[in-house]
Amino acid sequence: MKPALVRAGYSWLLRALAPAYFARLWWRGAREPLYRAAWNERLGLFDGAAAPGRVWIHAVSLGETRAAKTLVDALRRQVPGVRLLLTHGTATGREAGRALLQPGDAQAWLPYDTPGAVRRFLQRHRPALGVLMETEIWPNLLLATREAGVPMVLANARLSAKSMARGLRLRALLQPALAGLTRTLAQTDADALRLREAGVVAVQVAGNLKFDLDPDPALLARGRGWRQALDRPVVLMASSREGEEAPLLAAWSRLPAPRPLLLIVPRHPQRFDEVAAMAAAALPQVLRRSAFADAPPPLAAHADAWIGDSIGEMPLYYALADVALLGGSFEPLGGQNLIEAAACGCPLLMGPHTFNFAAAAEDAIAAGAARRVADLDAAVAQAVALSGSDERQAMAARAVAFSQAHRGAAERMAMAIAGLLAAH
Repeated sequence: MKPALVRAGYSWLLRALAPAYFARLWWRGAREPLYRAAWNERLGLFDGAAAPGRVWIHAVSLGETRAAKTLVDALRRQVPGVRLLLTHGTATGREAGRALLQPGDAQAWLPYDTPGAVRRFLQRHRPALGVLMETEIWPNLLLATREAGVPMVLANARLSAKSMARGLRLRALLQPALAGLTRTLAQTDADALRLREAGVVAVQVAGNLKFDLDPDPALLARGRGWRQALDRPVVLMASSREGEEAPLLAAWSRLPAPRPLLLIVPRHPQRFDEVAAMAAAALPQVLRRSAFADAPPPLAAHADAWIGDSIGEMPLYYALADVALLGGSFEPLGGQNLIEAAACGCPLLMGPHTFNFAAAAEDAIAAGAARRVADLDAAVAQAVALSGSDERQAMAARAVAFSQAHRGAAERMAMAIAGLLAAH
């Protein structure tokens, strides 16, 4: 089928789904009110004019926004006075993005990918150049930027084998979009190879921005202080996903006393209540991080589990933990970011499914900073054995060394973007 017909069908489908899309945003806004703010921006509708010529960076969610911080800082060093437009798709991403803004910058929601919405967005902002983070390929958006003459960069780009296979089935829709990319800055050689096989041109390997993130020293210090005060091993389930908490809690409840403290940090804030209720049904005493402020109350040291129901405190949780289990890797979800754990010096156990971060996972295992286990039963057994051991200390040191050895992507990507700006 001709690409133009496929794209027309895609656009009509998006229009038909628009009511459901906005209903879901409104529903999520009941728990995260920011979803209900400035909803008109998602349709490319704005009040007043915007200053043209900004560098537009799209970071869809919290993880991409945190990674974008390192790129933003490097870009400001290499292009003094640069003005930015930050766009996001989630409330947590937009909230985190506010901290990156300086006078002259702007922030907005990424428009829904219909021809009219993206056209109005570009007419309003008229960016000098656009940067999409990681995997954000939107067919109508990239067609519109090419027609408007806006150079587009895919930064920190990654493409798993699973995603490439799915993308090849949608070749007629995605290949014209990929042709709209001016430059692609891939995380690894394997990502670059798959991106080229998918039809992306002008690909270069620049590394992973997440290695350039520095954990908040205050949060690290607080977490270490809490761990010392507890005087008890702590096992962390970091960024847990659906389907992982129940088997984890079942395995944990079978451990003989005295058990380490179990700390579960759900990946998505809207699941905090659900996971807390699940833990309370499985274990006698469960506390929530939101129940205490600067320090845990005395009774917290004797709890069976804590629920990390806060945002932006992962360095605290990693510093508090003796060992972390990688969420998203024990179900076929691809795993979460393991780089932050390494930077915080937290040894990591991960399940079979790490295709979202395949290269980083294998490199961390090779460096002795992480281990792969078959399932959550094996993860719990190894975590308990490692807690407080000499091997745990050695793994922590190797994790920090692994993190430090892979830095530098932000400067390389900022240099490439600065070169495109100068040429444009």
